[in-house]
Order: sequence, then structure tokens, then C-alpha cells
Amino acid sequence: KHNEGNKMKIKKGDLISDLTLPSIDGKNFKIQEHKGKKIFLTFYRFAACPFCNLRINEIIKRYDELGKNFLVVAVFDSPLDNLIKHAKKHNAPFPILADENYKYYEKYGLERSFLKFLRAVIFKFPTLIKASMKGFIPIVFKGYVNTLPSDIMINSNGIVEDVYYAKTDTGDHLPFSKIKSFSVKD
Repeated sequence: KHNEGNKMKIKKGDLISDLTLPSIDGKNFKIQEHKGKKIFLTFYRFAACPFCNLRINEIIKRYDELGKNFLVVAVFDSPLDNLIKHAKKHNAPFPILADENYKYYEKYGLERSFLKFLRAVIFKFPTLIKASMKGFIPIVFKGYVNTLPSDIMINSNGIVEDVYYAKTDTGDHLPFSKIKSFSVKD
């Protein structure tokens, strides 16, 4: 219980200056090296998560709609080797990071809910079908299946401008239109 003080949800106005994780490109990603850029930091579930992979796929397809001084950073609850296996095929134009020890999930107060995991499976079944048609089939579960994703928009000074913690289920994210308008606004 006394560890509760360390994890708190991110809120608008917070400074995000510390996030260092291994990337699937073999480098270590450090958020502080990207100061001056707007960042869309998004926390996903495990590497083989069909909802997560469909979302990554959507962002890649529409990446050219996003502003020039803008960086998407995707974080997965996964060992690096496992993440490489699942995420390399995306050929993403942005960093995909492995938080194998759940460090930043804990630090930023991400939640897990088995009930909301079941809601996603039941109510978003067509999305699961669509994901599996694209080959995003969760065969290996390395990481928590019931983590609720989170989307954080960080301005060029490292200050959180907007944050969204999934409310309904494990496939709940900010709409792409919101990311796009944040990426292009001055």
C-alpha cells in the first residue's frame, strides 16, 4: 500500500521529462531528446494485442496527415524480443517501445480491468474479426491482457495538453481526428 504515492494518473499541465525505453529499432528512446516536438505518447497492451495492432496500423496509414514537428511514440507491455517479432512488420515511421517491467504503466497510473477486457471481446467482436483478417492474431500473450490503454498529448515544451485513460474497454482510444488536430495546431 505505501507504494501508492508513486503512481498517479497524468493530468493536463504535468511535465513529462523522463521516459527511457528500448525501441524495436535497437536504440534506446529517451523522450527528453525530442524536446521541441509535439508528442503523442500512447500506451498499449501486450505486443500481439489485436486492438493495439489495428490502431498502430490506422496511425501508420494516416501518418502523412499529421503535423511535421510531431512524433508518435507507442509503448507496449512486452519483452523487447517479443515486441520486435510482432511490431517489425508494421514498418512504423515512429518509435515502438518495450516496457517489459511495466515501469511507466505503474508510474503513470494505468489501470487493469478484467471486466473491461471482457467488454472489449464481447462488444468489439467485429473489430477482433477485422484485426484477425489483417493477421493480428494474439497467439502469444506476453504482458497483461487486461491493461487499459492511455493516450497522452505532450506539447513542444514537454507539458501534457491532453490525456485520455480508456474508460469503456481495452480497445478505447482517442479518435484519430483529435490526434490530427493536436498535431497541426500552432
